Amino acid sequence: MTNLISAEGLKKICDEYDYLWKVERPKVVQGVSDAAAEGDRSENAEYIYGKKRLREIDRKLKHLGSRLKVLKVAAPPANPTMVSFGCWVTYEEEDGTERCYQLVGPDEIDVSIGRISLDSPVGQALLHKRLDDEVTVRKPGGEMVVCITGISATRPAV
Repeated sequence: MTNLISAEGLKKICDEYDYLWKVERPKVVQGVSDAAAEGDRSENAEYIYGKKRLREIDRKLKHLGSRLKVLKVAAPPANPTMVSFGCWVTYEEEDGTERCYQLVGPDEIDVSIGRISLDSPVGQALLHKRLDDEVTVRKPGGEMVVCITGISATRPAV
């Protein structure tokens, strides 16, 4: 798993960690404490749900904490000539469909806004390629040949 992340992505993870630790967890702990004070815990839905939510928060905090220890901030090159971390890559598929993705680390994946992992089959196939290169992408559904039509440090205008 790639340990690269953008400065923006690192800030987002830090903000989530801080929110869970400083806001959400204390609120849930107080709710569990209040529910426990009401007596019989075995049939107290607020207590049972609160304990479950506390376990979820602690699991998420542990995951985020371990990721924060190994993440390294990397910036995309200012004027890329080769596909690398943080670059926006536009390519054309065999049927003429054009796609544009930014290659990011696994902590920033969001296909809905065009961010795919460097570790994905598409990311691995595109990595270190240049403009006009034909690239074979091995996907679970079979192979696909694409042609790189653009590489940039910022999202191209659509």
